[in-house]
Amino acid sequence: MTEQTNEPEVAADNNAGNGIEFSVQRIYLKDLSFESPLGAKSFTRQWKPKVSQDLGTKIAKLDDNHYEVVLSITITVKDDDDTLYLAEIQQAGVFFVKGLNEQQLAGILNTQCPNILFPYARETIDSVVTKGTFPALMLPPINFDALFQQAVANANAQASEKAEAGTH
Repeated sequence: MTEQTNEPEVAADNNAGNGIEFSVQRIYLKDLSFESPLGAKSFTRQWKPKVSQDLGTKIAKLDDNHYEVVLSITITVKDDDDTLYLAEIQQAGVFFVKGLNEQQLAGILNTQCPNILFPYARETIDSVVTKGTFPALMLPPINFDALFQQAVANANAQASEKAEAGTH
């Protein structure tokens, strides 16, 4: 008889031993807006669109272990000064997080959670843009880890500047 090892249970036992838990409780669409200010005039001319993307996250603590993370994306497509369309989405999720220190928690909420939400937001934006009869818009992947590291570095630099200004 051969001995069988159940590795997923071992991994779960290891995580249970250090008390770290993370799970997605719910993913939902919090807000969605689509505007085509020019209406039919958008389709009667040749245009060379310029796409701009604004991105943000908001984190709200719901209770000791539950957090709402909202990924906000605004896509503006212009031709010269005319806005062809504007799509805004707030893709949200409720996440259960337990057993992390403050720094680890900030990292998870600002990187892993937006990484989970982004594909849902991207699909919704693409869908609403094509329903507006504009060409499909597939947003490129976003490196939330790099964005978070950059935000932390900027915050540290600002704190250093304030500290130096206070000592002079």
